[in-house]
Amino acid sequence: MAKTLLLERVAWASARSRDYDSTRRTLDLVDDTYDQRSDGTEEPEWVYWLNRREIDVMAGRCLIELGQPMQAEPLLSAAIDSYDQSHAREVALYQTWLAESYARAGVFDAAHSTLTRARKTSNGVNSARLERRITDIDRLLSA
Repeated sequence: MAKTLLLERVAWASARSRDYDSTRRTLDLVDDTYDQRSDGTEEPEWVYWLNRREIDVMAGRCLIELGQPMQAEPLLSAAIDSYDQSHAREVALYQTWLAESYARAGVFDAAHSTLTRARKTSNGVNSARLERRITDIDRLLSA
């Protein structure tokens, strides 16, 4: 799992530098290493949270960075739908990514309603990162 997580970070860095081929290859490696994991392998504690839906969220984020926001939508929507309300911070963060995917695709009504849902989900959550994301997407929609 540690290798999978590190590959995710390489994919994100590649996406941020707009290297489409490297991002896609690395996301394929992420899937491969995750699928090849073994329950008997001891992993560091800091990878406890990595699972398929978290991998899909990162893939969605990468697709948004690569200018393919509508390809990100099903990945993000499925991940969001799989969480229960006890994970409000994660759900709200992922809703901001979904709102961004809609905004970048020009589907502004869906972007606004998704950002409104993120705000509601984030009520009572104390997270500077979440507040920054909401502000950033709000600015994107106001531009």
